[in-house]
Amino acid sequence: MRIGIACTLKPDGPPPTGAGDDWAEEFDSPATVEAVATVLRDLGHEVRTLGDGRAFLEAVLADPPDLVFNFAEGTGVSRSREARVPAVCEMLGIPVTGSDPLALAVALDKDMTRQLVAAAGLTVPKGFTIAPPPAAYDGDHAEFPALLDAAGLTCPVIVKPALEGSSKGIRRTALVRTAAEFGPAVTALWKEYRQPALVEEFIVGDEVTVGMTGNDPPQPLGVMRVVPTAPTTEFVYSLEVKRAWDGVVSYEAPAKLPRAVYAAVEADALAAFAALGCRDVARADFRVRDGVPYFLEINPLPGLNPDSGDLCYLAYRMGRTYPELIRLILDAAVTRCGL
Repeated sequence: MRIGIACTLKPDGPPPTGAGDDWAEEFDSPATVEAVATVLRDLGHEVRTLGDGRAFLEAVLADPPDLVFNFAEGTGVSRSREARVPAVCEMLGIPVTGSDPLALAVALDKDMTRQLVAAAGLTVPKGFTIAPPPAAYDGDHAEFPALLDAAGLTCPVIVKPALEGSSKGIRRTALVRTAAEFGPAVTALWKEYRQPALVEEFIVGDEVTVGMTGNDPPQPLGVMRVVPTAPTTEFVYSLEVKRAWDGVVSYEAPAKLPRAVYAAVEADALAAFAALGCRDVARADFRVRDGVPYFLEINPLPGLNPDSGDLCYLAYRMGRTYPELIRLILDAAVTRCGL
């Protein structure tokens, strides 16, 4: 089979003016692309890299592949940027791995996802979004604590971008401990990320993630718990932790949770998968407090870096190899598309 890889590569050069050091966090390195390509070639397929954006369009129009293996994140701040590749494939009738445009667009909008999974019966942290004003904010932040009161929230809360993935904007400073810190945290996020801020109650408890592959029905890969080396009630699985996890956290899979809690987390992850209409692969994140899973987000386009992807970490600890993980995704798409 002729397979094209859709991917958004990390660009060379300095970040755009005003961008933070996480501006390219969700993009992939050539090493990740080659890791996926190697697995596909070893399975006997002809593989080429299609890229993203205009380069992707030109490539598939000139020579359509039999299947697009998609992990292109898209660029910019559009909440539909991850939906572009599957939308083009859908329009051109080219089979593609992973979820359809709607699922990818909805999943990148954390607030919209919260509403859908809550309607499906999952428990979500109390929260709300605050859209940035048309012009740069120049107020004194005095009115911001009232927003917390109106939502029934008290500090600590988590403040994060509403339209990002790969932990962009989720720093140690995302945990806001006092009402006085709340306004400055929101306006700083508006300035750097140019999008709404999502404010959620901080759930003290275990950080867990669930990987899923397949369709009709999808199957859980297992539940992984992220365990801080130094126990604390204020643990945030921040970008700083993810970048330098060794010695800071350990990844425990299968997670050492009570059997009923483990089952509840898996069931909620599969319910979120179904609620968004995900396909082939996804990873869902939760915090568990007093035995109750609180849904945080679902990623239908999980990172496939063999050395840093949470889905890969989970697969390894559940006894899967990297080639086995990629093959699970590919086989799910091939079966679904009848190839």
